[in-house]
Amino acid sequence: MRDQRVSRRAALMGAGAIMAWAGSPARALLRAADAGPAPAFIDALIAKMTVEEKAGQLTLMAAAWGGAAASVLNPPVAGASFADQLDQTRRGRLTGVFNGNGAEMARRMQTAAMTESRLKIPLLFAADIIHGHRTVFPVPLAEASSFDPDLAERTARAAAFEAAATGIDWTFSPMLDISRDARWGRGIEGAGEDVLLGRAFAAARVRGFQGSRGLAADDAMLACAKHFVAYGAAEGGLDYNSVDLSERTLRETYFPPFEAALDAGCATVMASFNEIAGVPSTANPWLMTEVLRGEWKFDGFVVSDYTGDEELIAHGFAADAREATKLAFLAGVDMSMQSGFYIRHLPDLVRSGEVPLDRLDQSVRRVLTIKARLGLFDDPFRRIDPRREKARSRAPATIALARESARRSVVMLRNEGDLLPLKKRGQKIALIGPFAAGQHDLIGPWCVYGDNAQAIDLATGVRGAVADATSVTVTPGSGVEQALAGGIEAAVAAARAADVVVLAIGEDEHMSGEAQARTEITVPAPQMALAEAVAATGKPIVVVLKHGRALALEGAVAAAPAILATWFLGSETGHALADILFGDHGPAGRLPVSFPRAAGQVPYHYDHKATGRPNPPGPLQEYKAHYRGVPNSALYPFGHGLTYGRIDYAALKLDERLAWDGTLTVRATVTNRGARAAEEVVQLYIHDRAASITRPVRELKGFQKIALKPGESREVQFTLRRPDLLFIGIDEKPVVEPGMFDLWVAPSAEAEGVRGSFELVRA
Repeated sequence: MRDQRVSRRAALMGAGAIMAWAGSPARALLRAADAGPAPAFIDALIAKMTVEEKAGQLTLMAAAWGGAAASVLNPPVAGASFADQLDQTRRGRLTGVFNGNGAEMARRMQTAAMTESRLKIPLLFAADIIHGHRTVFPVPLAEASSFDPDLAERTARAAAFEAAATGIDWTFSPMLDISRDARWGRGIEGAGEDVLLGRAFAAARVRGFQGSRGLAADDAMLACAKHFVAYGAAEGGLDYNSVDLSERTLRETYFPPFEAALDAGCATVMASFNEIAGVPSTANPWLMTEVLRGEWKFDGFVVSDYTGDEELIAHGFAADAREATKLAFLAGVDMSMQSGFYIRHLPDLVRSGEVPLDRLDQSVRRVLTIKARLGLFDDPFRRIDPRREKARSRAPATIALARESARRSVVMLRNEGDLLPLKKRGQKIALIGPFAAGQHDLIGPWCVYGDNAQAIDLATGVRGAVADATSVTVTPGSGVEQALAGGIEAAVAAARAADVVVLAIGEDEHMSGEAQARTEITVPAPQMALAEAVAATGKPIVVVLKHGRALALEGAVAAAPAILATWFLGSETGHALADILFGDHGPAGRLPVSFPRAAGQVPYHYDHKATGRPNPPGPLQEYKAHYRGVPNSALYPFGHGLTYGRIDYAALKLDERLAWDGTLTVRATVTNRGARAAEEVVQLYIHDRAASITRPVRELKGFQKIALKPGESREVQFTLRRPDLLFIGIDEKPVVEPGMFDLWVAPSAEAEGVRGSFELVRA
């Protein structure tokens, strides 16, 4: 999606800013260092800076001139004005702003930096581009359902293409938190419960945001790996809550997606809000310095989350703002977001000797190096172009990608009697439920620049797909969390008059995301009452779930013959759902999170431990690891998802032994015995039977998505090597031990598929 047109930047930005930059001290130093390494230029610039200007380069604030959504999500400092931020820019007290209002805002601020500040260091513009800019893609958890990292890379690339045109250099994404408690609302921003899937999507999204032409490209957007670390392990699923994990669990479960992101080139990391074992991440030198920089050799910069340093006081970890600044900075957090603590307190801490000057210079060097890599010292206006901003917004190719990604994110949980796909003609369809129609709750949470008013709702998509739009009726039946007077009666009448009901129920977009933890992860009571009443009519029901987490399905919803998990699909919601409902495209998504049998089961994840008292196959037994009357398994497990085909697994082939330095080839035949084409996600799982550290009942080690025509068979092949079997041992170091392993090639984490075993042997 490269923009090939020549920009009229000089005319649009104003010749004065360009000329001022050309003659600035920073530009002169850059030219002098063109033949040498970047550090020489940057060190020369740092030598010219005052302590206050250095602290300014480590201070990031919410844009005073932001959009309405941005102001709600991340409000600027009370009383702050755009004029104030222009003044801070002129005085060198601001490194940049985030969630601003487009190219014109960025132009005015950058012009002030380039013409009126002493050293004319360019500003950095950041934003929450979580799942799209003006064109909105499915929320990240939904997109993880595609089990297609290449798709995530393409949507991130498209988001960067749109957003960079508005002046945005840096996005606070991807979120890499492994999430295993469905009560936690921010699981919607990640890739689910599995480490391997989380690693794959982490790397893909970084590649997509940052592009392949280098960070200086005008369509590149710097990624930020967040939240470091274990934010998704908050006790009780309560947002911002404490975390208490072993180092082994951190290294096996929560570190790997971050390592994958950094390996893919991500150059910034955001500290998490939570504490771990009593030490808040924002002031944790073991995390931010020993692990991140010492072990992983990370050379980018770390930014706090929104007021994360200030929150050290509420944690009871710092006595006041000055101490909070010192603790966060010396732990390794280079940049402060929103609190203003660094600009207020770092200069005095340096002068008093409590913070070494060379430590301050080190953080400034990291920030300026990233600005240089983004091309801002070469051309501060490279991404600020109002003409390009308009041309790149909601382009036809981007809208088409939004539709593709949305339909590939839909998971068919159930389809008894082949109720789906529906017929386009000769069938009366009743759309019932609070999400049956209307431009609301389509784009999902954490969307700063998208607009529900530009998104396609379910009713529009369905009516556009059928032969006769009058065959489709729409009845809300209830609100999301409140009953509607006469709503159920109207819905029952509509159901009786129809041949099939499409029941659109679930969560609205304000029930998921940050600070939206739920104690009951069920469909709200008024909607359950609606579902029971409609089911009592005896008409076939297709449940279309809208949700930002795994749900505990109950009653008529769980018993519906067809169920689609559709999450929040973005701009093309209605068209994508119609594509699936009517069979123009088959469902291809798989669950990235397990749907529990009951809300009381969470946190639940497929790769749990067996315990010393696992329930054997068959009926539940007393004094075994399960809840009263509930198996220790999922209603719909990780990896589950049906197709419009009929998929069989057979003919597992593998050697009995894996040599220490060898490879093990695993083959299985997958056949579509149905009458319709299908996409199957073939999954490889293992279980280490006995080890020095107890191992999960299953671990995902590979997956492949294959297309099968009716009647077609394909042999799928995986390769295992010794490093695929490692775990964190007694000494907190990676280890591999010889022994017996069980293996499955299967359609989900709890399906049998085809099963075998092998032995890892030392040479």
